[in-house]
Amino acid sequence: MTWGMIYYGTDSQIGARTWNFGQFADGILATCLFVLEQSRTPPSGWGDPINVARVVSAMVNSPDDQGILEGNWSGNYAGGTSPTAWSGSVDILKQYQKNKGSPVKYGQCWVFSGVTTTVLRCLGIPSRSVTNFSSAHDTDVSLTTDIYLDEKMEPIDELNADSVWNFHVWNDCWMSRPDLPAGMGGWQVVDATPQETSQGSYCCGPASVAAIRNGQVYLKYDAPFVFAEVNSDKIYWQRTANGTFTQIYSEKNVVGRSISTKAVGSDEREDITHLYKHPEGSEEERIAVETASRYGSKPDTYTIAGSKDVTVEVSMEGQGPHMGEDAELSIVLKNTSSEPRSTVLHSQVAVMYYTGVHKATVKKDDVLVELKPNEVQTLEWTLQYAHYKDQLVDQAALMLTLAGRVTQTNQVLATQFNFRLRTPDIIITPLGDAVVGKEMAAKFVFKNPLPRMLKNVKFRIEGLGLQNVREISYGDVVSHATITMTEKFIPTLSGPRKLLASVDCQQLTQVHGVADIVVKEK
Repeated sequence: MTWGMIYYGTDSQIGARTWNFGQFADGILATCLFVLEQSRTPPSGWGDPINVARVVSAMVNSPDDQGILEGNWSGNYAGGTSPTAWSGSVDILKQYQKNKGSPVKYGQCWVFSGVTTTVLRCLGIPSRSVTNFSSAHDTDVSLTTDIYLDEKMEPIDELNADSVWNFHVWNDCWMSRPDLPAGMGGWQVVDATPQETSQGSYCCGPASVAAIRNGQVYLKYDAPFVFAEVNSDKIYWQRTANGTFTQIYSEKNVVGRSISTKAVGSDEREDITHLYKHPEGSEEERIAVETASRYGSKPDTYTIAGSKDVTVEVSMEGQGPHMGEDAELSIVLKNTSSEPRSTVLHSQVAVMYYTGVHKATVKKDDVLVELKPNEVQTLEWTLQYAHYKDQLVDQAALMLTLAGRVTQTNQVLATQFNFRLRTPDIIITPLGDAVVGKEMAAKFVFKNPLPRMLKNVKFRIEGLGLQNVREISYGDVVSHATITMTEKFIPTLSGPRKLLASVDCQQLTQVHGVADIVVKEK
C-alpha cells in the first residue's frame, strides 16, 4: 500500500486525512539511501532494523543532524510550506535530496510520521502511522503528568512543564527484538518528532509496544517517554507551607485515548489502544502504571508494598507438554510471613512467534488465592488443546503471564513463563550397508500426534553425500495414525554423514528427524 490515512483532532472529534507515502515512487529508494548516508552512521549497521529505525527517527527531524524536516509550531511558516499543506512524503524527500541535505520547511508531528512511514517501508521495515489522542509529554521522567498548584490551588506555571497534546502522531514498525527478553518483538514505537533527546540525539525508539503495555520501562529504547505518552496518570500536587508538595488528586483515564491507525485492507480507522495498555482501571493496567513509576524520577508516587513475603513461580514436569494434548503447568505460591495473604492472580497465555512476537491471547483466568501463614500452595494450570489448536504458529511457542497484588500489603506479583509444545520426531532407521556407489535404504516412521487429520503432508529428505533434496507428497494422514515409508538412495561420499527429514504441513510444523550414517569406501 503506497497511501494511507493519518488521524488528527481530539478524542471526541477524530478527523482523517489521506497521505501519499509513495515508498515505491521513482527515485525514492535512492533518496532513502541518501538519508542514511547523510546520517554519517557506519554502513555496517544498516542491516540491523533496530539500528536503522533509530537512525531514521533521528534523520527525519533536523535539530542536531541536518535531517529531512524542520519542525515549526509557531504559526508563522514564511519561507517554507505550512505543515498542513503537505499531502505526501515524495515531494518532501525529493526536495531534501535536491537541496543536498538541507532540511525542508516545515513539519509537525503528522508530517514527521508520514515521512518516517515512507522511509522505513522503502528500506524494508514494515511501518504504519499511529495517532495517540490526549498524548502526554513527560519532561522530567516521572512517568506521570504532573500539575503543580500553590497553596491557593492556583497553577504554578513555571513548574508545569508537562503537557497533554490533543493528538500526537508517531510510527509503529514491526521487527524482532533479539536484544530484549522474549515477548518484546512485534510492533515497536518510533517517534521522529523532536520532543526530547535520547542518548544526546533527537530521536525516540524503537520501544517495544509489549513492554509499554506492561510498564516495563527499563527496556530500551525510550520506553519511559512513550509509556508516559499513552498511560501516565495526571497527578495534582499542592505546595504546603514549608515549600514541599503533597499529592492531592489524580486522574487515571485522561491520557492515551483512541490510539488509531488505518485498518488493513480498508479506509476504516482501527483502534489499537488495547495493544498499548490494558483496559483502563483494570488491575493489570494499575500494576503496569505502578511498575513503570518505580523506574521514574518520582518512584514513591504510588504506595509501595511494605513487605515482599509472597513469591510466585511456574514449573513443568519433564520436557514439557506435547502437541495435540492438554498443556499442564504448576503455579507455586509461597507465603513466608506469619500472617495470612490473599491475591487475585490474573493469568493469560499467548501464542508467540519464536522471535518473541505476540500472535494471539488464547486463554485468560482470574483466580482468588488465599494463603495461610507460611503456606506453600500449588495451583495446577491447564491449557486445553481446544484453546490453542487453531492459533499455533511455527515453533509452537507459548508464554504464560501472571500478575497480581497481595491484598494485605499491596505487593505486586508478576512473572512470565515461556514454553513450547513438543512435536514428535521422525524416526529414521538406515537399512543395509552404507557404501559409496551402492544402493541402500532408510525407513522413516512418523506418528500424527493430533486428534485431527493432517492434510497435504509432504516430506523433505536430504543428506550431503547421501541424497539430494527430495520432496515426497504423501497426502493426508488421519488422526493419531502412524505411517512408514522406505526410501532408497545411493551414497556418493564416504565418512560420517547425516540423513535429514522434515514434514511440511500447515497443521503441524517443526517436525523433523535425523540419522547418523557412516559411509564406507567401495
